[in-house]
Amino acid sequence: MIDKLKPGMTRGQIQFILGNPVLEDAFDPNRWNYIYTVAYPDQPIIKKELIVVFEDDRLIGFEGDYIPTGAQPRET
Repeated sequence: MIDKLKPGMTRGQIQFILGNPVLEDAFDPNRWNYIYTVAYPDQPIIKKELIVVFEDDRLIGFEGDYIPTGAQPRET
């Protein structure tokens, strides 16, 4: 799903892909927060957060604990 996000996309396009944000920051209207939880039987609940940032109503970036499809985590 985050693989579909591209710089310059409108708020409407982001909302179409991700749905409504869980939180729209009243102090920073250019930031939307999404929180997802996944629960599997006999496993701890997995919680993921995605923060989407806009400038002039266009996507300029996003951050969170998601790894794009096909990307490999870096070894430290």
